[in-house]
Order: sequence, then structure tokens, then C-alpha cells
Amino acid sequence: MIQGIHNDSIPQEIDPESGLPIGPRVENARSARAPERIVLEGRYARLEPLDPATHLEDLYNASTPKDRAMRFRYLPEPPPDSPGSFNAWLTRAAASDDPLYFAVIDRATGRAEGRQTLLRIAPAHQSIEIGHIYWGPRIAGTRVATEAMYLFAVYALETLGYRRYEWKCNALNTPSRRAAQRFGFTCEGHFRRTAIVRNRIRDTAWFAMLAEEWSVLKPAYEKWLAPDNFDEQGRQRTRLSELTSAALSMYRRKPKGTGADM
Repeated sequence: MIQGIHNDSIPQEIDPESGLPIGPRVENARSARAPERIVLEGRYARLEPLDPATHLEDLYNASTPKDRAMRFRYLPEPPPDSPGSFNAWLTRAAASDDPLYFAVIDRATGRAEGRQTLLRIAPAHQSIEIGHIYWGPRIAGTRVATEAMYLFAVYALETLGYRRYEWKCNALNTPSRRAAQRFGFTCEGHFRRTAIVRNRIRDTAWFAMLAEEWSVLKPAYEKWLAPDNFDEQGRQRTRLSELTSAALSMYRRKPKGTGADM
């Protein structure tokens, strides 16, 4: 069972015509922009549109560690079994618009060490999801992976104008659920029997981050990513989970308005 599901109240106002409760009016109801194949640059990470010609060798190496069965267990596809089959998969992935794939580059080495996507792209509803995440062993749990998340959040919630940024995972994937909460996503529920993935039933844990929440989460990310948050051995001084939890607690204590900020 998933713990920590939110208890937010439903934003509402009374419809003057029917007397029924309805959601507040959205002041900026214009469609968000669709994501593009562009480079997103950070201090530690760079996100590049997936390109088999450029990323095949690095991503194959990153995707075939000794513990690859565990790392791929909850992904839609199994780990690659040969460079040829992986190239075929990369070619299909690179051609897709939704999900839209990016390679995660470790700027310190210049190598592609993982990949992630923007998917379930719904500009009219200002909703988008991050998913199909594979961060290889050299970047998982590091500043590179955290900044890769940060770059996507800035791009989706600020540059493109989305108001809802989702994270979904297999409900049995405990590390993914913990990562979502570390990154400041709020658990919204456990959806039963939502999919069949690799011939197995999948229940889905559902998380989301709202644009107004990002306004307090962004400084938490930037404080964590700052070089002075790490000692000479690269060990963090303050955990990101502490910063995001404090930021969301502060946000939830503030009185909420209606309309444009919902």
C-alpha cells in the first residue's frame, strides 16, 4: 500500500447559474507549447535529443551493467542484448514525438549515461509527464540525474507553460516512488491494474507537481545543486528531500487563492 497520499482540498467555487460547485476559472487557458528537440544545458548535465548516431555506444555501455536486469525490471523494454538490437530500438525511440526522448549527458565526461522522456503531452490541458527514465549506474543518485530532472521541470513548467508535471511508476517500484517524493512530486494515488507491461499486470503509483508548487521547489533544487552544498569528497551537506519537503510544507501553509493560481 502506498503511504503519504495528499489530502489537498478540491479547489472550487459556486456556479451562479446552477448553484453547483465547479472548478475555478483558469485565467490563462491558452494551450501550452509542445516540447521541441532542443538542447537543455546545465552545470552538471546536458540533455540532448536522442540520436542513435551520436549516443549508441555510450548508452549501450550505460544500459548493460552487471545488474541490468534489476535496473530495467520496471521499464517497458528489457535491457539491450546486442548493439544491433539496441540501435534498432534507439532509432524507433528517436523518431517518436510522444514520448519525446532525450539523452542525459554527464558534462564532466561528455558521455551519454542515461535517457528520459517527456510524454502524455497535452498542451490544451497544460499537462505533461516525465517518464521512461533510465539513469545508468554512473549518474543515478548524483547531481547529474537531479539536474536532468531540474532541466525538464524548468523547460516544462516555465518555458513551455505547463501547469501540471506528472511522474508515474509501477506501484511495486519502491525506489521510483521514493525518488518522486525526493524530487518534490506529490503522491496522488494508487491506480489498480492500469496496464499490462511485458506480459505482467501493473498497478501504477501516480505523482504530480503543479506549477505553483514549482515556484517554491525550484529554489530548493538550486540550493541543493549549488557547489557549496558538497564537500571536498562530493558528499552532500543537505539532502534534497529535506529541502523539497520543507518547501512544500511552507507552500501548503500559505493561504490559497482562486482562479489564476489554481
